[in-house]
Amino acid sequence: MTTLIDRDRIASTYSLIRPHLRATPVLTVDGGDFGLAGVPLTLKLELFQHAGSFKTRGAFANLLARSLPAAGVVAASGGNHGAAVAYAAMRRNVPAKIFVPTVSSPAKVQRIRDTGAELVVGGERYPDALRASREWAAQSGALAVHAFDQVETLLGQGTLALELEAQAPALDTVLVPVGGGGLLGGIAAWYRRKVRIVGVEPDGAPTLTAALAAGRPVESAVGSIAADSLAAGMAGELAFSIAQELALRTTLVSDDDIRRAQRALWTALRIATEPGAATALAALLSGAYRPAPGERVGVVITGGNTAAFDFAASPA
Repeated sequence: MTTLIDRDRIASTYSLIRPHLRATPVLTVDGGDFGLAGVPLTLKLELFQHAGSFKTRGAFANLLARSLPAAGVVAASGGNHGAAVAYAAMRRNVPAKIFVPTVSSPAKVQRIRDTGAELVVGGERYPDALRASREWAAQSGALAVHAFDQVETLLGQGTLALELEAQAPALDTVLVPVGGGGLLGGIAAWYRRKVRIVGVEPDGAPTLTAALAAGRPVESAVGSIAADSLAAGMAGELAFSIAQELALRTTLVSDDDIRRAQRALWTALRIATEPGAATALAALLSGAYRPAPGERVGVVITGGNTAAFDFAASPA
């Protein structure tokens, strides 16, 4: 799979989509700020991306690299992918219809509405929205833009790693939140074992962990505080193939771990993230991933589509 999603194709994709992106910043902090003395941390702040998450990279890769029918585009999403596709469609002046489940957060639903895209809220989880979106694509002829299991999507997400390597070239490890695996697959395809890549999942939605244990993508649980971004129900075939080929590892964190990581980001840095975006940091704070002394760790902070005032008032 890394012959389809490799450094050359990711670099070409970056050239294509770069005019439509923000090159998001990194912040290097002393791990002691989080109780991790001796661990230098580099945070890739993708919450500052257009539409509030890294998903905008894959959305523009699809809308710029593929032919767009008159019916426009359709996407299923827990929220962030839908907001990204809706934003890209707005910028390209094409129709978009976005399907999200009822678990999608109000902040993400509002993001989609603000673009003028047609929004359908129904079903409890992402797999329900995906089924509905496929029915609409077949009926309407709209171009389906998959959230995590499409070559263009992974190529777009891989551009995050291209930026990160230029911004922080001496990393030893990068921790990446995993839903369907598109971001992990794109990042791993870019680095190609140059650094250690670790996927982090909620223990209530162990999508890639279950796939690696079974030797193939299988249905997994979809219950977690981060269900609107990290509960795909089944890992993507593309991401699974890359993870298997490159022998990637995953680790699990609890919802309480995720909440603590959200609180730590707010307390130490005044960064308000959605739950899924704090999941990679949760692996460090909980001890699910234990770096060696002096190990230089990158942490991808994937999105910020949350109501900051609600988060700030939430219990510790």
